[in-house]
Amino acid sequence: MVLSGPISAANHKGEITVKQRIIIDTHKFLTPFVVLALMAFYQRWANTTLWVYLALHGTYAILWLIKSQVYPDKRWEQTLPVPNSIGMFISLGLYWAAPWLIASGNIEVPAWYMALCISLFTFGVFLHYVTDMQKHVELQLNKGHLLHTGLWGFVRNPNYLGELLIYLGFGLLAMHWLPIAVLVVMIGLIWVPNMRQKDRSLARYPEFADYQQHTKRLLPSIY
Repeated sequence: MVLSGPISAANHKGEITVKQRIIIDTHKFLTPFVVLALMAFYQRWANTTLWVYLALHGTYAILWLIKSQVYPDKRWEQTLPVPNSIGMFISLGLYWAAPWLIASGNIEVPAWYMALCISLFTFGVFLHYVTDMQKHVELQLNKGHLLHTGLWGFVRNPNYLGELLIYLGFGLLAMHWLPIAVLVVMIGLIWVPNMRQKDRSLARYPEFADYQQHTKRLLPSIY
């Protein structure tokens, strides 16, 4: 994993701080190794569901690291004091509940269920990375305008919708309520506040009122 820019700095209080991007990237980097460690600890080398989980979450982790270097999200460039950084990393570690449940319980899902999870993940990857790239390119070429075309014309946060499908894709493989509960908590504590803050920021554009009226925040309307 290649990291660019300073990893830590001192804030106005003199506290050592860490970029949120570094915390997230470190978690993504460790994810495949955590899953492999669980496979080794529980001796689940023949568990197809766990291998599929590794393929899905591991691929997502690698793609995230590439995106972090090619077109990073400026939101994650903000820094946190070390204690908060540790808390953030532990919170992200809750996503590892799914592979632990699969490995410890030797869970094997039906073929149709596995196919559904893979499809959810694939649609999620498409939405997440395509919309983030569209945002990155459009904001570079046309700074100071409201992004509301393409996939952003169907829903105001298609990248978050993509992440939702991604985490559902490999979280459901555990066939347990815990990974879904973790996702719901993350949505409530992180995603929803971020989306609300974004709406308040975009309200400065005259056309935002019409855009907001014709789109949903996360799930597209079927009408």
